[in-house]
Amino acid sequence: MAGLPRSSSAPSRNNVPPPQELLDDLCSRFVLNVPKEDLESFERILFLVEQAHWFYEDNCVEQNPTLKSLSLREFTSLMFHSCAALRPYIAHIDDIYKDFTSYKYRVPVTGAIILDESYHRCLLVKGWKPGSSWSFPRGKKNKDEADHTCAIREVLEETGFDISQVLNMDDHVEVVVGQQRVRLYIIPGVKEDTTFAPLTKKEISEISWFRIDDLLPASDDTSSRGGNGLKLYMVGPFIAQLKKWISVHPPPAKSKRSETPARGATVWKAKSGGVAGSDGALPRASSGPQPTVDSRPGRSFRNFRLDAARILGVFDAGVGA
Repeated sequence: MAGLPRSSSAPSRNNVPPPQELLDDLCSRFVLNVPKEDLESFERILFLVEQAHWFYEDNCVEQNPTLKSLSLREFTSLMFHSCAALRPYIAHIDDIYKDFTSYKYRVPVTGAIILDESYHRCLLVKGWKPGSSWSFPRGKKNKDEADHTCAIREVLEETGFDISQVLNMDDHVEVVVGQQRVRLYIIPGVKEDTTFAPLTKKEISEISWFRIDDLLPASDDTSSRGGNGLKLYMVGPFIAQLKKWISVHPPPAKSKRSETPARGATVWKAKSGGVAGSDGALPRASSGPQPTVDSRPGRSFRNFRLDAARILGVFDAGVGA
């Protein structure tokens, strides 16, 4: 990894923009050094830029604290200005980014509702950023990826728990929010002393068991409040279907009702001041450069088109800047 330019004075923490050498490396690694079909639409390219952004934040900034932490929008602008293959589209970057953001909310999502042995508790994960909500482990599908395959991958990344051997493809609940389909597989009977820990960096800050009764009220609202003001996201819309499933599939008679408090029983939490999953954790996984949704461009793309031949020409020439 290229180092920072020399300076006569000590730089301020988190205030130095990424040097051109680093941007060139990120462009080459994440945008150009990919299969050619990944460079044939702005949506696919922006997913690649997002991966580069995750790598920059999770690795480059962590290893060199003087580097400035950037939003995805700021990082995208830098990449378009720095990468020769993207530079011709700088004038349209606002429209490209806006349509990409809208596009992401149409990508199908799958995950799992993990139940304890009594079926009275479920596992929730909390996002990394301060003030993040609790939600079921889940994530976006990759191109041509089966629903259950995505669920297995996402749950493993966010909790470290492999559901591949216990997942029943018929046991799932599903809702459609806006233009996005969300399917969660129900994984019952998981022992409460099971070890959970995310395999990705800076994505999950805490994992806890919560009583399902404390996640009420059930509603179609994506954001809601549970017991003791618990901040929830994409939980409410699944509660009614989940309880219906439990009523048809009761737990074994020997199972005991848990007395977990409304605030939840924490089974994993990021170290204070540290990095979630810092012990061998992997970089955040891609949400998929080729999601399985309609890839037709939005209205803002009608006045210009992606010149795939130009980008592929840079790809073939091996030029990153």
